[in-house]
Amino acid sequence: MFNDSIGKRSTPVKNIVERGAVKKFAISIGDPHPIFIDEEAGRQSRYGTNIAPPTFPRVFDYGTIESLNLPGKGLIHGEQVYRYKRPLLIGEEITCYSEVKDYYEKKGKHGEMGFLALENYGSAADGEVVFIAEQLVIINETIRKKVMSK
Repeated sequence: MFNDSIGKRSTPVKNIVERGAVKKFAISIGDPHPIFIDEEAGRQSRYGTNIAPPTFPRVFDYGTIESLNLPGKGLIHGEQVYRYKRPLLIGEEITCYSEVKDYYEKKGKHGEMGFLALENYGSAADGEVVFIAEQLVIINETIRKKVMSK
């Protein structure tokens, strides 16, 4: 069903690691560490500025993968793994895109379930890949049937 999407990528989208968004995110996840929210702590850090929490890329726009028609609701977030080359720095521009890496199905207690593996990439202005986020989306039987009938 989603096998035709394997290898497809979204069009890259530019995102800014904005100070206010990082502060709100850090507070919302219950991690108001000074390196994320206190400007003086950021200036005194080895980075010379504040950084974003490791899961902050969850709020970035990764663009749309054409022909990957996932529903807006009813999906299950199965897994998320972030791999960083370095932290995200406040104020920097990060270009992001997604790629479909794999799709497979397994029989569960309530019918066939689909597993869609995606990778989200974030690169700095100089082209350096700053992070790769691996994501597994689980598509239950009901959603699979709706998508297949389209």
